[in-house]
Amino acid sequence: MAGPVDSYAVMGNPVAHSKSPVIHTLFADQTDQRLRYTAMLVDVDGFKKAIDEFFENGDLGLSITVPFKEEAWQLAEKRTSRAEKAGAVNTLWQDEHGQLHGDNTDGLGLVSDLKENNGVTIKGARVLILGAGGAVRGVLEPILSEQPAEVVIANRTRSKANTLVGLFPGEAISANGFEDIEGRFDLVINGTAASLQGEMPAIPGHVVDQNTCCYDMMYGAEETVFNRWCREQGAGKTIDGLGMLVEQAAEQFAIWRGVRPDTRNVLDLLRNEIA
Repeated sequence: MAGPVDSYAVMGNPVAHSKSPVIHTLFADQTDQRLRYTAMLVDVDGFKKAIDEFFENGDLGLSITVPFKEEAWQLAEKRTSRAEKAGAVNTLWQDEHGQLHGDNTDGLGLVSDLKENNGVTIKGARVLILGAGGAVRGVLEPILSEQPAEVVIANRTRSKANTLVGLFPGEAISANGFEDIEGRFDLVINGTAASLQGEMPAIPGHVVDQNTCCYDMMYGAEETVFNRWCREQGAGKTIDGLGMLVEQAAEQFAIWRGVRPDTRNVLDLLRNEIA
């Protein structure tokens, strides 16, 4: 007799566009795990109620997406150090005592995609990160743990970038406005949402050369505005954020199920689907 099927979900608003159900279902098939994973649209002011009902029902784990990551951070009774630093949680589960645990796998997903899928070395690299919102804050600790030579956070309002720098005392990390970025970089990461609006952060072209890898956390069927700009400046490599999405989901799956799925086939399937 087959036992009950374990239940997981992604909560967000909006959530219909989420690729998480497809990704986690593919992971489950690949690893022979019996689980169901659904998308749940949650009222903007109904997040705590939705979480309480989910776990009271005996369901096991949640992916959290916009706009609830900060609220999930506040509700988590135990947080990993990377979630603590990120100020946001995208992964929730309960332990055997009913305590709510929170983690943030976005930065791990980004680092895995860069290193494992694209052969990019972060150790010793000069790294420029554009933006100072939640997406950037969420990835800083995993990037810094790779020991880059230097990380520069550039933002339209420099004070927001300064705030993020203050979270990492003693690290090789500094803040800039867009217009006063100096020198070239080995890796440039776009963590602004400008790409989605078809806009480009106003950064100087000299930050990119033929040895620069450019990474946009956003992705779409078309090349992002940021990646097109980088390619036009002569960047050696441009990558979009689809791999980050798949890799952060694989980290979640590993937390919940104790097995890390192979991401390559899933990434290829999704790439073909959105092309």
